Amino acid sequence: MPSPVAAAPSAAAGRVDTVYRPGGALDVRATLRPLQRGSGDPAFQVVGADTWLALRTPTGAASVLVRRAGADAVAVSAWGDGAGWAVEHAPDLLGRGDDWSDLDVRAHPFLAEARHRQPGLRLLRTNTVVAMLVPAVMEQKVTSRQAWRAWRYLLRRFGEPAPGPAPDGMFVQPTAEQWARIPSWEWHRAGIEPGRSATVMRAMRVAPALERTLGLGRGGAVVAERLQSVPGIGRWTAAETAQRAHGDPDSPSVGDFHVPALVGWALTGAPVDDDGMLELLEPWRGHRERVVRLIGGSGFRKPAFGPRMTIQDHRFH
Repeated sequence: MPSPVAAAPSAAAGRVDTVYRPGGALDVRATLRPLQRGSGDPAFQVVGADTWLALRTPTGAASVLVRRAGADAVAVSAWGDGAGWAVEHAPDLLGRGDDWSDLDVRAHPFLAEARHRQPGLRLLRTNTVVAMLVPAVMEQKVTSRQAWRAWRYLLRRFGEPAPGPAPDGMFVQPTAEQWARIPSWEWHRAGIEPGRSATVMRAMRVAPALERTLGLGRGGAVVAERLQSVPGIGRWTAAETAQRAHGDPDSPSVGDFHVPALVGWALTGAPVDDDGMLELLEPWRGHRERVVRLIGGSGFRKPAFGPRMTIQDHRFH
């Protein structure tokens, strides 16, 4: 059984350490990759063999350092007011409780090979809903490049410098109350039009209720319904949030510009739409997001032709 070693304060002021033993293969980089919002993300940096995260936890800001500690262990260190919480929940962040044992892909050669090559892939669970929801809203109906640029601007402008010895330029995202106080012109400067910023504002007003959905388990229909009760949060945003916050293994990103085509090309050699993607994934119901992650992590790329999303710069409208 996976077993984290009890967290212990370090001699370094404000530092808390633990060692997590997952009890099986664990690919740290692949597991944490969904938290990275582009190569210049102020909240996620890879330095050599180290992965640094700047997290907003329920008890405050935290800088988290994750590194291998031998073949069967991962060392986690954290600094800041949220250090204790971050270390306590580090096993969930690294895939504890994510059970792939019922996923049978042997009948599909591509997926069988993808699983064989990625034995350490796990679905993470951050246990922080608002922190996953806000960047998902920013990514609605725009290119990743636009959303990541806005994310960088707002974190550097309104975030908190990452505590402890985190690499220079790392920032922890604002609290729900701080997000709600960002003025409209700053959202505009970031390239976020009023529709998306208004969605963030509405979500921040019910932030405690959104966080309580963590008590409903690893996602599912009830979690999706609760998240979508906020006007402006649809199926795609709810899925993107639940995949990360709750560790939902069965919520593929319906409505995504790229995912259905990627799934179609990988599984059948031809693009499909959302309905086609869901039909292809149906044999693995209960694991559909796991299958998508296997495809995404396999290195497979769909052919580079077809329509591209039009880039709209809302900063100058």
